[in-house]
Amino acid sequence: MITRGEGRDLQIYLAERAPGLRFFGGYWAMPGGTISKDDLHPGNGDAPTGEAAALQVCAHRELFEEVGVLRHRLPAGRIAPEALRAQRRRLLQHERRGDDEEAPSPWPDIIAGAEAPLELRTLCRIETPAFAPVRYDTVFFHVPIESCLAGTAGAQPDIWEGELTQGRFWRPEQALASWRAGDLLLVPPVIIMLEQLSDAEDFERFEQEIAATTEGYRGGDLHKVQFSPGVVLAPLHTATIPPSTTTNCYIVGHDELWVVDPGAPDALEQQRLLDLLDTLTSDGQRLAGVLLTHHHPDHIGGVQALCEARGLTASGHAQTLARLAPEVPRGDTLTNGARIGLGRSPDGNLGWELEALHTPGHARGHLCFRESRYGAILVGDMLSTISTIVIDPPEGHLATYIESLQRLERYEMKTLYPGHGPALRDGNRLVQKYLRHRLQREAALLKALGEQPSDVDALLPRVYWDADQRLYPFASRSLQAGLEKLGEEGRATEHHGVWRLTS
Repeated sequence: MITRGEGRDLQIYLAERAPGLRFFGGYWAMPGGTISKDDLHPGNGDAPTGEAAALQVCAHRELFEEVGVLRHRLPAGRIAPEALRAQRRRLLQHERRGDDEEAPSPWPDIIAGAEAPLELRTLCRIETPAFAPVRYDTVFFHVPIESCLAGTAGAQPDIWEGELTQGRFWRPEQALASWRAGDLLLVPPVIIMLEQLSDAEDFERFEQEIAATTEGYRGGDLHKVQFSPGVVLAPLHTATIPPSTTTNCYIVGHDELWVVDPGAPDALEQQRLLDLLDTLTSDGQRLAGVLLTHHHPDHIGGVQALCEARGLTASGHAQTLARLAPEVPRGDTLTNGARIGLGRSPDGNLGWELEALHTPGHARGHLCFRESRYGAILVGDMLSTISTIVIDPPEGHLATYIESLQRLERYEMKTLYPGHGPALRDGNRLVQKYLRHRLQREAALLKALGEQPSDVDALLPRVYWDADQRLYPFASRSLQAGLEKLGEEGRATEHHGVWRLTS
């Protein structure tokens, strides 16, 4: 966290990540990076420095590499602007070659003979919640720009286009206002920190509060994860299909909050959700009710407990509500096109709402919820960002599922929120990927049947050759759905469990 100024004049430096990057491309974030082997072994043959020292080495190296900020006091003959730019180019070239190259990092040579700076002050440490397959354990350091050398090329942030495209200082409330207006993409940890910073009396108070918040995360509190305004992602541990271990519960709204898919049956997980809801309603917000995408246990496992604890009712498609326990208080029956009012949007606009979209195929009563202000869509189990979706007959129907995907493709999805996995920008690309995947799987099935009539067990390793064998029980259900689709279309027939192509 690079800052300048203090008090109400404090500003935070944020940099835009290149749109093509796989990890948060197009989002604004704080400069940073990951520990390399050269950070652990900063000299030739040196013993490992340990994590704390390696983090300091990494942070100083990344500051210079990403934004040209140098806190080391170099000898007088090496501080000319062009000399510093040349050294930064060396560092970037080494980084682009990759950390596994035999050539050692030029960083020790760059700072050789320099007066070492004071250690960076740690603000907090945040680990990515369990919804993501790749998780980052990130230490945030505070870098007051006033602590850097004045009057040299290493004194102010300077973006060289590559992984980062631009950077600037923002007042915390200014960045948040741009984010709430839909004009700025911010990574979730930065949103947490900017919200607390804008509410704090001063920076010292912010340091205390962010340390307490992140300590709570390490103790098990749910993160306030936001990929777009008005949607909080809360991954709850459930007995779901691998590789997932959690199901995403969502809290949607600003003044009026709707809870979508409280799926955890475990009392401790339910309490984590209640604690988060208490935080989100601490300024007078009201819980309006529960919305359900479909009836599968990992999406409704906590609905009764939540409704009873907060006096709520559950709304969903008729075929979903019919599967709930009789004790669950019912709300509205939602049909395709139903509108759920959200009141005032985070940037103050009225008429904000969710639209229910009936998308059967995975489950007969499956609904997606499309948010009207920021182009977000909650897709339940229509898509996942960490795996494919199981179509399990007779409840699951592949042709219907494909038709539902094609309907979804017609909507612009600026942010896609799945039932499992992290949110994703430009959800339309994922829908197109899913449709291509289904076509490719069908082509493999047709090829296998063309070679030899077979039953499901014989077809499985030939059609799902790329699947983990531990997941074969689930893959076999999707394979059965594929065979039934071919049968419905008259392209294959079944006799005593053996399937063959029609002539």
